[in-house]
Amino acid sequence: MGSFCKRLLAAAGLLAAIFMAAGDARADKLADIMAKGVVRVIVFGDVPPFGSVNVNRELEGFDIDLAKMMAQALGVKLELVQVPAASRIPYLMTDKGDVNIAAMSVTPERARQVMYSAPYADTSLAVFGPRSLAIKGPADLGRNKIAVAKGTTEDVTLTAAAPGADIMRLEDNAASVQAYLSGQSQLLAANSVVVVELAKKNPNKEFEFKFALRRAPAHVTVRMGEHNLLQWINTFIFQQTLNGELDRLHEKWLGGKMTAPLPPL
Repeated sequence: MGSFCKRLLAAAGLLAAIFMAAGDARADKLADIMAKGVVRVIVFGDVPPFGSVNVNRELEGFDIDLAKMMAQALGVKLELVQVPAASRIPYLMTDKGDVNIAAMSVTPERARQVMYSAPYADTSLAVFGPRSLAIKGPADLGRNKIAVAKGTTEDVTLTAAAPGADIMRLEDNAASVQAYLSGQSQLLAANSVVVVELAKKNPNKEFEFKFALRRAPAHVTVRMGEHNLLQWINTFIFQQTLNGELDRLHEKWLGGKMTAPLPPL
């Protein structure tokens, strides 16, 4: 091979390396957030106490406070992106949000699409209904209709536990709750913490615990491959655990201090 060809190949290799490096830089979401000075955080607007709209039309809740703490720690402005449960991963994958803090629990299917942080809150999922229904497990469901928000962990878990059940899948959490409150469904599959809030606001409706679906710690999620951002988030969660801020959020929004440390992911 002649010297000219060798120099041409070397130049081509150098250009390829430069373009690859530029591509890697563009793919670093943490660097992108810092450069723009804004972090776009995906949250719920219909799942109290994690994220809901108050009387002043402002978002509030556990996840909202955590998002504010994260933006402050990053030293950037916060942009809240309100979505229904089924849109959390699509918004991340289409770059409509940088980080998801909308109470997402782990499933193998989701873990093929996004990366999970260490857990930041501990909750559980269950089926609830009136005292008159003698239901202790999936085998007792019969023809009773169960309302659930489409795409949530409770939807996935309930479908696996009771494949023959009459499951009423609604577009978001607010719709599934309304279906139960209005009598369109006899049962409701939901997060136990959410149901505590529902019972307070709807004293004339019964929310008796029927059976557990699974434990469901909440995690922050990011797009697959965003290792730098995920490492920063895990460090942030660890710091907020050490300084007591996560415990304070549990006390403020979930009704009490954590009795034990959350297990590592």
